[in-house]
Amino acid sequence: MQQNNIKMKTIFNSSFYLRSNYKNKKGLTPVMIRISLNSERLVLGSAGISIDIDKWDYEKQCLKGNTTASLQINQQLENIKSDIRCIFRRYELSDNLSLELIKSDYLGKREDMGTIIELFEKYNGDLKSQIGITKSAATHQKYENCKRHFTSFIKSKYKRSDLKLSEVTPIIVHDFQIYLITEGNCATNTAAKILQFMKTVIIFARKSGLISHDPFMGVTFHKEPVDRGFLTDKEIKTIIKKEIEIPRLDLVSDIFIFSCFTGLAYIDVKNLTEENIVEMDGREWIMTRRQKTKVATNIILLDIPKMIIVKYESTRKDGKLLPILSNQKMNSYLKQISNFKINRLRN
Repeated sequence: MQQNNIKMKTIFNSSFYLRSNYKNKKGLTPVMIRISLNSERLVLGSAGISIDIDKWDYEKQCLKGNTTASLQINQQLENIKSDIRCIFRRYELSDNLSLELIKSDYLGKREDMGTIIELFEKYNGDLKSQIGITKSAATHQKYENCKRHFTSFIKSKYKRSDLKLSEVTPIIVHDFQIYLITEGNCATNTAAKILQFMKTVIIFARKSGLISHDPFMGVTFHKEPVDRGFLTDKEIKTIIKKEIEIPRLDLVSDIFIFSCFTGLAYIDVKNLTEENIVEMDGREWIMTRRQKTKVATNIILLDIPKMIIVKYESTRKDGKLLPILSNQKMNSYLKQISNFKINRLRN
């Protein structure tokens, strides 16, 4: 008689129930998590969610109604179930599969990295450690700015300092998007860029197994076309000839003119050193590599940018060709300059 080695199908399930014998100070009842494997059952503990017991649908194990609050909590519950199912799938074919193993993994993961701000700190910290190697300080600053905006958002919207990863749902992302263009005073394109940075952090969390749901499902980034305009020869000459008594504005004006004549972006000008100036065939050239595209660039050094280099020769620090301010200050001071120079010219 042939021996039957067919393995019985494993039946796994996760469910929610209410801790009906307890209510917190707000009169809300905690939602508890239970998992089952074949005929065994085990309580994982609280889902971190408390609800009005009268609004609980015992059959469907979710909140009744279609209010924003109900939909948000129901999405959190779905995310928790999805995370638990993901853990089960990871151990499904293992000989060590057990409820205790699933519980240990779930509670351990939740303890190690349970909130969105902790996730940001982990991701941004990894970026910071790579500055000067594979990442730039500007890139790190963009993700820090995204974290700052999101922290301000949850403080303003929910009066909280953090959110659990299971709470980060498409509704949260939608509300964050609205916040950025209203209270955050961000332009449409700026808001879209901030959301893209956050999506990258979320993708990192999903690849790391911290979450299995996608808070950006159905979210699209709308960017408006921008007409950046250009300066005429007359306007550039006006900037060059204008004497500015305030040193910081004079510096910013010079750097701006230097960029106009070389075509180099802010970060590329900032990175220039004396070694980037090379003489060939009796002419001086700027030879560098664009930070953003990594493309080699060779630019003839014209008289005006050469005069600017000579002007700041005595102020060089750390081998840098020009004393560049932060990008934020440069943009701020350029606006001040435009107010009393370009606008005056056009009016």
